[in-house]
Amino acid sequence: MSTAATRTVVTGIGIAAPNGLGTSDYWAATRSGKSGIGRITRFDPTGYPAKLAGQVPGFNAGDHLPSRLLAQTDHMTRLALVATDWALADAGVTPAELPAYDMGVVTASSSGGFEFGQGELQKLWSQGSQYVSAYQSFAWFYAVNSGQISIRNGMKGPSGVLVSDQAGGLDALAHARRQIRKGTQLIVSGSIDASVCPWGWVAQLASGRLSEGEEPDRAYLPFDAAAAGHVPGEGGAILILESAEAAARRGARVYGEIAGYGATFDPAPGTGRPPGLRKAIELALADAGVDAGDVDVVFADGAAVPELDRIEADALNEVFGPHGVMVTTPKTMTGRLYSGAAPLDVATALLAIRDGVVPPTTNVRPDATYDLDLITDEPRPTDLRTALILARGHAGFNAATVVTAA
Repeated sequence: MSTAATRTVVTGIGIAAPNGLGTSDYWAATRSGKSGIGRITRFDPTGYPAKLAGQVPGFNAGDHLPSRLLAQTDHMTRLALVATDWALADAGVTPAELPAYDMGVVTASSSGGFEFGQGELQKLWSQGSQYVSAYQSFAWFYAVNSGQISIRNGMKGPSGVLVSDQAGGLDALAHARRQIRKGTQLIVSGSIDASVCPWGWVAQLASGRLSEGEEPDRAYLPFDAAAAGHVPGEGGAILILESAEAAARRGARVYGEIAGYGATFDPAPGTGRPPGLRKAIELALADAGVDAGDVDVVFADGAAVPELDRIEADALNEVFGPHGVMVTTPKTMTGRLYSGAAPLDVATALLAIRDGVVPPTTNVRPDATYDLDLITDEPRPTDLRTALILARGHAGFNAATVVTAA
């Protein structure tokens, strides 16, 4: 358990993922190894070297949100607003019944509303500035999800956004935990990212880390000898975080505790200093007050870039020993969702703890030289109490979070 006086627990989960819209659908798909990766349909990818993505299926924003919001929001924000509604309902929270300043919002973002921005830039170039929506001033912005969630739910407490690529999803949860420790009773946190549009796609291709494989089952292969980059995706998870005391007062169902967190930054290339991931893991374990032997499963970052996979495997072996802990990377079924990936892994870890089963890393044929106990092909039933979630961001961000059973 965390050593701080105020414990932070998760009471609600809302998920929008490429292999399931809603927590129940996502978890059923993930347990059974169902993938949501396929050829891009949101635009024609024929002229691009990477053509696969994880896209959220069956989402019609008009079924969930008022029309006034549709005109001013990007696809990313619509998903986030709906996932927030689901998370609040799951937690049994009605925001209008709580003091506005006792509720806050802390999310993460990697790109902002690129699809909305692309549409307005096309209007600017083809029709003129008078045709550009006034909503462009904020719909593209990194912080827009935090702002729109706050406005829609009347939440006037601490608000913020973390921008550190995939690590940002864990950074946001950690910042939310800090705000709860400072006295805020409830924080909406996590992230939904979505940048599957030509403008966003070109930006992602520039990283040099996208898989150009065209077979969905063999395109995203972390810890596999055939690894050649990741498949991007859209979606993520929104979590309701509360102090344990506040949750107990209202008799809330608790999924688990955000018990520990650590973050580091890799040294500049060429310095000869070691990567920072191992240190982030050690900081998170220390913050949670647990030893390496207490961790039942690791949800790995899974970059699917050989050099980065080696760094992650080495860090895990140094902390836990070769084959010393179960490891899984269920994002092989969704793609890497950027800032949405790690909150989805946290939600998945909590569901795994609840149901006593580790979801698989699908399609991967583990390279034995990594010395990992990687769960592949089938879920593994087992008693779980403690999970470690890892996330890394482009340019050196590292984050680690420990979640424990309630």
